[in-house]
Amino acid sequence: MNNDAWENLVQSLIQEGILHSSNVIRAMQRVPRERFLPENSKSFGAVDTPLPIGWGQTVSAPHMVSIMNEALELEVGHNVLEVGAGCGWHAATIAEVVAPSDVAKEKWGHIYTLEIVAELASLARKNLENTGYSDRVTVVDSDGSMGYAEKAPYDRILATAAAPQIPPPLVEQLRVGGVMVLPVGGVHLFQTLVRVRKAADGHVIKENLGGVAFVPLTGRYGHSY
Repeated sequence: MNNDAWENLVQSLIQEGILHSSNVIRAMQRVPRERFLPENSKSFGAVDTPLPIGWGQTVSAPHMVSIMNEALELEVGHNVLEVGAGCGWHAATIAEVVAPSDVAKEKWGHIYTLEIVAELASLARKNLENTGYSDRVTVVDSDGSMGYAEKAPYDRILATAAAPQIPPPLVEQLRVGGVMVLPVGGVHLFQTLVRVRKAADGHVIKENLGGVAFVPLTGRYGHSY
């Protein structure tokens, strides 16, 4: 693993103002993307671009994971739901913020990451076990657009695929005062990264964080079902 290349990428994201919170910066430094990639993609781990991980899916570019993690306002102890486990890398970067290894385990938060593609769920589970995050991240084979009511409510929710609209189950499962970050829009064009805050009366306040390009969300509240 080329630690220098990864550190250089992290430093460039800091210089660009994309990374700015100390806990998110440290998490990105601790979890190089290369460790979660297929063998034929490992050499591109520190290149700031999405990469294919099989089954028609991609792992996000480091700058996008950084933007989302900063927007989530993560803290130690948070209960987090991720829709779209992919290869497990994004969940691992969050684990280093909500359940850092240098904090007592009783103070740890936890990430539940949902994956509708069985093969990817298996890959994510294997990667998280191999990199030491399986005690902080649980991979669930399920339709992520339906959320995961068993462990709700969540302090933070994120989706790594674009939904045509914000899935109602995710709003329901977000804790009052909680934050959700997800791409919303068409299958390929006109997607927007949206930050949602849930008010005490259950209404949501939406904030546009800019244009993005993600694979489409599938499932009950996705683009195909």
